[in-house]
Amino acid sequence: MKSKDALCVLAEVTASQWGMVTSAQASMHGVTRLDLARLADSGHLTRLAHGVYMDSGTPGDQFDDLRAAWLSTDPKLMAEDRLRDRDNGVVAAGLSAARLHDIGDMWEGPHDFVAPVRRQSQRAEIRYRQRVLDPRDVTVTEGLPVMTLERTIADLVEAVGDLSLVGDALRDAWRKRNLNLGRLSELLDPLAARNGFKKDDGSALLSRLMEVAGINPTAVARRVAADSDLGTRVAAEYLNGISKNVLERLIMTPEMQKTLQSMQATIAANLQGILSPAMESMSSSLVKNPDFDELSKRISAQFTSGEALTAFSHALGKSLSDSIAFKPENSAVLREAQRAVSDA
Repeated sequence: MKSKDALCVLAEVTASQWGMVTSAQASMHGVTRLDLARLADSGHLTRLAHGVYMDSGTPGDQFDDLRAAWLSTDPKLMAEDRLRDRDNGVVAAGLSAARLHDIGDMWEGPHDFVAPVRRQSQRAEIRYRQRVLDPRDVTVTEGLPVMTLERTIADLVEAVGDLSLVGDALRDAWRKRNLNLGRLSELLDPLAARNGFKKDDGSALLSRLMEVAGINPTAVARRVAADSDLGTRVAAEYLNGISKNVLERLIMTPEMQKTLQSMQATIAANLQGILSPAMESMSSSLVKNPDFDELSKRISAQFTSGEALTAFSHALGKSLSDSIAFKPENSAVLREAQRAVSDA
């Protein structure tokens, strides 16, 4: 095929996959390996990897080698087709995933991929591992299917093993966005024993990683509190665990007294709002009586006394603990969050 015609044919393929084409894809469109070699010799194409070429006019970036390696793992399939079924295909993992997410400083080594079925490669620059990934642990970054940040951290613990290096990656990931600590702890469960912790105690391993990463426990507590679902569960567990003596001492602090004063006004307003409709049916004049406001305030003052609030707090903690359905997979992160709150 003439070079001009071959370039036109290849342009339709390269347009949707970073300016790249595999020799298998080119062959399916009538462009032979000899045609590709001639186009590379003339400077129209650049050979990136075994069987993968790139249009020389396409601007590249630091991930071109990784994209070329990924394309070569299923050379006949188009990138867009593979991305639609990313959960069942080849996914960037370990060091390659860390590189794509720009976390840590461990990028040296072969391109690291996982797949649900066993794969082998004779090429030293590619490493395969067999892993069946949960769909929630796969995302797309820089155009490639890759493990999520949480799954990447866990995979680095397994693949690299050096917790100091993984701690660097965790610190970078922590700065990028709010990590799902519950999911990360769950993913670390199978790796706890081999790293010197109790079997399936991913929360302890995560705590160690955070310590290595220099992540402040107070920051952990803030992020847990910001999650309305997780924060409520931690609060329920924490309240239920406070002893009567500790709670009574807490109520006697100046800060708590200020809080109680604020609560009195709020509760008085709420009581008035609740009682008014009922009282209207009995006597509209009673509601209009100024003494009604004073009565509400007195009731709230009694309600927020130390003894009453102590009983109320215990009842609230017990009620929250009993009513919230704690999922087994959340127990580890709840324990970790409670330790973080206690240490803050």
